[in-house]
Order: sequence, then structure tokens, then C-alpha cells
Amino acid sequence: MAVSVADIAFATDLFSDLGPITSRKMFGGICLYYDGTVFSLVSSDGTIHLKSKGSLASDLQDEGGAQFHNMPYWSLPDTALEDPTIACDLGRRALSALLD
Repeated sequence: MAVSVADIAFATDLFSDLGPITSRKMFGGICLYYDGTVFSLVSSDGTIHLKSKGSLASDLQDEGGAQFHNMPYWSLPDTALEDPTIACDLGRRALSALLD
């Protein structure tokens, strides 16, 4: 099953306050990029994950997030899916850790 156009639009819109977000289809899902850096992926079932390490990974896990296979990606909590401000705050944390 491939990620739907609606799922791509939802994820891109959710993170739109970060700035220009681009996407690329990969392995039945998509990767989301900010300024050329992959910070999120949307799996083929439409689940949005953030590339996470350290305290962000722990926080997402504590909020009920699930790790994407054995990769450093954790699913967003429901609160972030319902509130773009929360999603963007988490996205900024992910990008900050990736760009340091």
C-alpha cells in the first residue's frame, strides 16, 4: 500500500509553519525535507514519524509514540496530529538535533 495524496497533503500542511517543506516518495511512503534535511517520514499507512534522538525520542516514546522498525523515527502523538503548533514545535526540536 502506498501513501495517499491526502496523507502527503496533511503532513506537509501540518508542518507548514516550519517553512518550505518538500517531499519525496520512497519505499511506499514519503520523506519530508526542510532545507534539504530529512526530518520526517510518512509510512505507507499514513503514520507520521519524526527523526528523533536523545530527549526527543524519549519524549515521543513517553507520549505513546512507536518506533518505525529499527530506525530512529518515532510516531507523532495524537496531540501533535491535532495541533500544528505542537507538531511544528516537535519538528523544530527534531531539526535542531539533526542540524547540530
